[in-house]
Amino acid sequence: MRIDILTVVPELLESPLNHSIIKRAKEKGLVEIHLHNIRDYGKGHYRQTDDYGFGGDAGMIMMIEPVFNLIEKLKGERDYDEIIYTAPDGEILDQKMVNSLSIKENIIILCGHYKGIDHRIREHLITREISVGDYVLSGGELPAAIITDAVVRLIPGAITDETSALSDSFQDGLLAPPIYTRPAEFNGWKVPEVLLSGNPKLIKAWQEEQALERTRRLRPHLLKENQKE
Repeated sequence: MRIDILTVVPELLESPLNHSIIKRAKEKGLVEIHLHNIRDYGKGHYRQTDDYGFGGDAGMIMMIEPVFNLIEKLKGERDYDEIIYTAPDGEILDQKMVNSLSIKENIIILCGHYKGIDHRIREHLITREISVGDYVLSGGELPAAIITDAVVRLIPGAITDETSALSDSFQDGLLAPPIYTRPAEFNGWKVPEVLLSGNPKLIKAWQEEQALERTRRLRPHLLKENQKE
């Protein structure tokens, strides 16, 4: 997989994309992640990438030309399955979306910034708009890092124990059950006896019961969505 991230502040992404699972996946050759500075495609001495918007509203807007030129350059080098724009009004990121993105070959992620981007880019070049929640951030770099992290960890070989990702919250439409490790008792707090029983059938039943209970209590909308499907 190859992920190209377009941003005006690439330094914000250098650390989160060079550690832990993402770092190991890159070292194994499972994923290529390339950061592109949109300012390199800006005009003038200051490499301008933003300007005032028509209509008189407050806030600066990312200009169409630098972004268009960069995307067209990348598209001229390879075919892309998705060109994603991180925007607060996009589709809310969920595990199903992450699963579908993890099987793509080439992805562009365009990080929003300032007030937003010239809407013509969204109309004519973007194939998918993704939000990480109903709130506004200073830019799309953190959402881009979140999307990348969520996708890369699902690539076969990225995680040492690949079955671990399959038991994460949301993979089956439910939250994950509680998890414990040694010691079995600490400060008077005990691990549930069933997990110490060594009986896979009882443990599985307990986990399913706990997953359902936690989902009903913490994310009831997930149960309604599963019923619709």
